[in-house]
Amino acid sequence: MYFEDPADEFRGEKGTLLPLWNFQYDKAKGLSVTALCWSTEFNDLFAVGLGSYGYPHEDPGGMLLFYTVNMHTFPEFIFETDSGVMCVDIHKSQGHLVAVGFHDGCVAVYSLLRKKKKPIYNSRASSGKHRGPVMQVTWQQDDLDSNHNFFSVSADGRVVSWTLRENELVFKDIIKLPAMDKVPDDLKDEIPTPGISLDFNKKYEFLYLLASQSGTIYKGSIHTSSTFLDTYDAHFLMSVMCVRWNPFHSRVFISCGMDWMVKIWNEKMNSPVFTFDLRAGVTDVAWAPYSSTVFAAVTTDGKVHVFDLSVNKYEALCQQIVVSKKKTPVKIEFNPVHPIIIVGDDRGHVISLKLSPNLRKKPKDKNGQELPNKPEEEMAKIEQLLSLRR
Repeated sequence: MYFEDPADEFRGEKGTLLPLWNFQYDKAKGLSVTALCWSTEFNDLFAVGLGSYGYPHEDPGGMLLFYTVNMHTFPEFIFETDSGVMCVDIHKSQGHLVAVGFHDGCVAVYSLLRKKKKPIYNSRASSGKHRGPVMQVTWQQDDLDSNHNFFSVSADGRVVSWTLRENELVFKDIIKLPAMDKVPDDLKDEIPTPGISLDFNKKYEFLYLLASQSGTIYKGSIHTSSTFLDTYDAHFLMSVMCVRWNPFHSRVFISCGMDWMVKIWNEKMNSPVFTFDLRAGVTDVAWAPYSSTVFAAVTTDGKVHVFDLSVNKYEALCQQIVVSKKKTPVKIEFNPVHPIIIVGDDRGHVISLKLSPNLRKKPKDKNGQELPNKPEEEMAKIEQLLSLRR
């Protein structure tokens, strides 16, 4: 894991991705990777959700697999599911708890401590069950009674809060996306705009961003259920595939879409601060956990693109094909500690890659040793970039 690529010294500012391991489970053939999630409690463990993006009828079932980077030949945990897995989130402090959203509209919670392969909570019998595939689940802070809770968004347009209480999941509707513009008035309650991606602000945890299939991003608060706080016309009437707040700066977020674009936003402005045309549909994007200015995206032409805005504000430091022509990369995630990314494709495979030194530069001391990034310095770094674009 820790070998280096000395060739970076001769590449100038450019970098490369070094293939490490492939993760493939034979029984998952025919399924697509629909979700990737690293554990923040056990940094070498990650979850892989497997299902199908076929909508509304295709649902061949799915799988939830857990791998460790040191044991890549076979999953550590295997859960077979009746409905396809669409999204996964591992609890930040209780790393054995895993929230899952399914193609049939259910959400569930699994425990890696239980020998039984069934979820410990399931919304199947709940009146709050979604009426379309669940596209995102995300854990949030415990409630005032110390009950765990998470949020979900679905193709039915609803954002729902789920609280784990004794032996049941208690739901609360937060808000519903408006219908698409061309839907007749009498069908607006029946055909809402599908929600695709949901992310909560790292500093102001009541604020969230909600990406929709119509190309619009909505900013909302869990304290306000009647209306959204702001909207951003983001991706030209094409699906916003992902939206994520910057981990260091509470006003900055990133989005990507099938219009080939990655855009970086200041929440106070209704037009993007940076726009990058990647020349193919962008299926996922992720901020690096070690830098406020580094992000990576995957595109339908098989490439991973890695940017560092503090080095180059106009083009990627690395554009590299990571999957064969017969596969499409659909998900990407940075390891929370190690200089590693994982990429999942539509054939059920996951590949891990190491970022070369030019793609993960950190401040150094007088002796050339890397220093840990200070949050205030990372915030100042991207703030400076924003000030140049105002």
